[in-house]
Amino acid sequence: MIRAFGYNEFLFLLSAVQWTLMLSVIAFIGGGIVGLFVALGRTSDVKPLRLLATGYIQLFQGTPLLMQLFLVFFGATVIGIDMSPWVAAAVGLTLNTSAFLGEIWRGCIQSVPRGQWEAASSLGLRYPGLMRYVILPQAVKVAVPPTVGYLVQVIKGTSLAAIIGFVELTRAGQIVNNATFQPFLVFGIVAAIYFALCWPLSLLSRRLEARYAAPSR
Repeated sequence: MIRAFGYNEFLFLLSAVQWTLMLSVIAFIGGGIVGLFVALGRTSDVKPLRLLATGYIQLFQGTPLLMQLFLVFFGATVIGIDMSPWVAAAVGLTLNTSAFLGEIWRGCIQSVPRGQWEAASSLGLRYPGLMRYVILPQAVKVAVPPTVGYLVQVIKGTSLAAIIGFVELTRAGQIVNNATFQPFLVFGIVAAIYFALCWPLSLLSRRLEARYAAPSR
């Protein structure tokens, strides 16, 4: 039976926002932790680590996120692991996010003037100390704007979790649309909610970019 779109349907869409945000936070934090190791591996003096980090990035940047979610969700079943859509979505998005953040941060690390690297090395600092005390503190300022900007992509990427059955905002929109048969209204509201989530972050990213770029002018 077809029912009209009403207040309860709107509340259902809003309630799904919490799952979109939770999934985004998990993917962003997990991806940030893994991505830091990937970035350090990409800038390491140890060739095997560089090759491993480079292969990791190319693998996840060179394949669609949707395919990665499929492989995590259905691949776990093949090897006998009972993985819920929630866990599969979190794992898949974390791995994907780590590859992109790792490459973003690699660029930020390498943007630190070479003289800083050479000066620190001349003081006897090895790679861990070099990164901790000299390079990373400078790279963080460069990394903040693109990192905040990429969070927008993470939030939008959570919509693909709907394909494996995880009920976030997009999946909630599909459920409501199947009950009301009002796709323009339902998905128009879903799009407006995504815009409300992402637009402030886009503005923040641009302001941070302008702020940190100002001293170099």
